[in-house]
Amino acid sequence: MQIDDALKAQPHLAPWRPKIGIAPTLSDAELVALAVLSALLGFTSERRRLRHARAELSGMFPYIPGQSGYNRRLRQASGLVTHMTRMLASDTSLWSDDVWVVDSTPVECGRSRDTTQRSELAGWAEYGYCASHSRYFWGLRLHLLCTLGGLPVLFALSGAKADEREVLLGMLEAAPDVVAAHPRQTLIADRQYYGRAFEQELTERDLRLLRSARRGEPERAGAHLFKPLRQTIESINQTFKSQLDLERHGGRTPAGVIIRVLARVLALTTAIWHADKTGQPIKRSLIAYDH
Repeated sequence: MQIDDALKAQPHLAPWRPKIGIAPTLSDAELVALAVLSALLGFTSERRRLRHARAELSGMFPYIPGQSGYNRRLRQASGLVTHMTRMLASDTSLWSDDVWVVDSTPVECGRSRDTTQRSELAGWAEYGYCASHSRYFWGLRLHLLCTLGGLPVLFALSGAKADEREVLLGMLEAAPDVVAAHPRQTLIADRQYYGRAFEQELTERDLRLLRSARRGEPERAGAHLFKPLRQTIESINQTFKSQLDLERHGGRTPAGVIIRVLARVLALTTAIWHADKTGQPIKRSLIAYDH
C-alpha cells in the first residue's frame, strides 16, 4: 500500500523500462514487498524463497517470476528500495529521537582464495579486521547511523578498510536534509571515530560526539553514559546478522550485494514502522514476522 502510493505520487521512482513493451505481471510494488518478506522470513537461498512464495504466497502474489528475472528486476529497483526506507523511517515517532548511534559491521563476501581473485567484487571487497569477533574477513562493511530504538537513519556500504570517519562524513554530506531536520543531535560512536578535524566537522553540522577516550586521552565528558548506550549499536548489528542473515546475502556482484543489503535495511525499517504504527512496546522485534 505504502509503495503503491509512493509510486503513484512519484512515478520516476519506478525502475526504467521502455514505454512500448510488455507490462510486467508482477508490479514494482509487489516486487519490493516480496523482497522484504523474503528477508523477514529468513530465506538465504533465492530458489527456496521463490518456491515458498509460489507455494504459500500465491494469494498475495499471483505471478512469481523466475530466478533470473526476479534478480534482474530487483537490482534495477535499488533506488525505489532506498526511497521507501527513508519514507517509512521518517514516518515513525523514532525519527525525531535526539540521539544517534553509529558503527560499521562486516559483510563477508567470500572465504576462498579463488573467490577473492576471481569475484566481480574484487577491488571493492577487501580484507579487513573485525575487532568485535577478533577475526579477519574478506568483504565489505555496512555503516549504520541509527536511533537508540534501532531505526536506520543513514547507511552506506564500503570496502572493509575504509576509514569509518570519512564514510560517516560522506553519509552526512549526502543527506543534508536529514542533518538539518535534527539540530543539536548527540552522536554516540566508538573510539575509532576520533580526531580534532573530524570532531570540528561534526560540530559544524550541529552534532555533539560522545565516545570513549582513547589511550592517553583524558576522560571525556559523558563517559559514564557511553557504555550502556554503546551496547545499542551492537544489538542492532546482531539483529542484522542473526535475524536478517546479513552475512549470508548470497550476492556475487556489486549490484547483487547492494540490493540484498538494501532489502534487509528496508525489512528492519518496515518492521519498526509497523510496530510503531500499531503501538507495540518493542519496536525492533522481528519475531512476529519470521514465520
